[in-house]
Amino acid sequence: MTSIRGPLPAPFSDAVASDSDASRLQRYACTLSETPAARPGVVPTPTRNAALRFRRGGFTSLCVALDYAAQGETGLNFFDARGRLTACLPYGVLREQARQLARRLMGAGVRRGERLVIVADSWPGFCVAFFAAQYAGVLAVPVAVPVGLGAKESHIAQLRRQIVAAGAVGILAPDELADFAVAAAAGTSARLAGAMSMFEALPLSPDEPRPLGAGERCYVQFSSGSTRRPLGVDIRQDQLMANIDGALASQQIDAGDSGVSWLPLYHDMGLIGFVLAPMCAQRSVDLMAPREFARRPLTWLSLISRRRATITYSPGFGYELVARRAQAQMPGDLDLSCLKLAGVGADMIRRTALRRFADTFACRGFDDRAFMASYGLAEVCVGLSFGGRFAGLRADRRGPREFVLCGRVMADHRVEIRDASGRPLGEREIGRLFVRGRSVMPGYFGEEAESARVLADGWLDTGDLGYWCDGELAITGRAKDLIIVNGRNIWPQDIEWAVEALSGVRRGDACAFSTDSDDGEQVVVLVQASAGDADERDALIGSIRQTVKETAGIDCRIELISRRVGLPLTSSGKLSRSRARARLLAGAYGRP
Repeated sequence: MTSIRGPLPAPFSDAVASDSDASRLQRYACTLSETPAARPGVVPTPTRNAALRFRRGGFTSLCVALDYAAQGETGLNFFDARGRLTACLPYGVLREQARQLARRLMGAGVRRGERLVIVADSWPGFCVAFFAAQYAGVLAVPVAVPVGLGAKESHIAQLRRQIVAAGAVGILAPDELADFAVAAAAGTSARLAGAMSMFEALPLSPDEPRPLGAGERCYVQFSSGSTRRPLGVDIRQDQLMANIDGALASQQIDAGDSGVSWLPLYHDMGLIGFVLAPMCAQRSVDLMAPREFARRPLTWLSLISRRRATITYSPGFGYELVARRAQAQMPGDLDLSCLKLAGVGADMIRRTALRRFADTFACRGFDDRAFMASYGLAEVCVGLSFGGRFAGLRADRRGPREFVLCGRVMADHRVEIRDASGRPLGEREIGRLFVRGRSVMPGYFGEEAESARVLADGWLDTGDLGYWCDGELAITGRAKDLIIVNGRNIWPQDIEWAVEALSGVRRGDACAFSTDSDDGEQVVVLVQASAGDADERDALIGSIRQTVKETAGIDCRIELISRRVGLPLTSSGKLSRSRARARLLAGAYGRP
């Protein structure tokens, strides 16, 4: 790993800043409880610090890293769907406001090691609350915002499950979701619940904050598949800082880099990749909320172009979406020649979709060498392997299928690919991935049995399948999703991608899995479809049946479901086949 060592400048003072510093901070600052809106006259943080020496990580804790970054001018900028700047949060302001809120948590009697659930919308208040917990010695628990209309009751129920799982003493939410938080807290251990304004009114403790440090816990990250029984990954300071250092080194982050992201901050790739890691390298990042991205996807690229950002990241569907939208309306002033790292992760990587993005935006300066494939999971904080910087994608073909290689495992980590007996496999032999190293979690928070199920002798069972190819990892899917028919392995993605290529079926509309039946394993294919007459639906079913037979050589049960009912997704936007299977068996998709 690469890190810059040496004496640090004096810590950022809590004393009153000079007149020039005070006016600069005031120009950027915003009231945490106000509704975000475009703010004329507010300017984004600069890409580079004028005097603060660049450090590529090498810190012992998040608070030590923020103490250092706060001495410069860089920070976080928040944009809406139209690309208008709504708020700026320099690291100096973030530290000042976080320490103030930390003293209010302490003044309210929140004790060291207790948990605070924070609804992780993409707004400055979340970042302040997260770091306030760090400075107060409290464990933040970032959780998802509700998605879609009519989601209130289900979201409140999910919040309540997460409060209970974390044993949280409080829950903080944006103004528009404060009622959800209060309702979810009722009858639980959470005695503090509401909007930022409520927390800002708590009494100040006379004591100085005592931040979480090396060797201590950091926060609790609910894994993206958490549903009825949430599993919170126990993120520790040492593991997190090791992961950040390894990622910054693998990605070769330098003093000229800045980022743009629409990824959710309740997910590890959004939180660590575009808030915590950039702060540890004193980089500025421009953020827009996932719902804003969904409204106007091309704003993502416009921000990269306008702000001359060098780094972004997305699951493959994000690149697919903007490529489709650009077919109808290509922004005239788009220039993506600045982009040097276009990361891809969080789902199976489809090279054809990324090639479509590259072909679409080549005329706007995009160089496909910027693509960087990666692989990771919350149980190792976030990233585990990365492709080379500005080296493009590499793929390996196995029969009719092509797998994108996800790069080399970062320093201080080992991966073994094992067969069912636990024997390590060799080159291009598919097996189950096990990992050990400095980033691996000690376990799930408060879940000894679940922790023991996936951890043994320092090795983590990732539950993923893959193989080695020339020293790089190729990921083939989740072990629990693999379909086995008459002893033959069938990858559900092969079926789904083939069905999604049919006329009238869109990307993300298909879900394939197997269920037990009286005659053995039965393959089921769920397909979201718009309402049509009986002849249209029969024709679509016939096309799907033929496509599955040609692709996988099997017969299957086909269920057309309405888009209103929809297919279940994880918090990172990945298809959840296990939840789709459970819904089918419960009768949510017609006959069980």
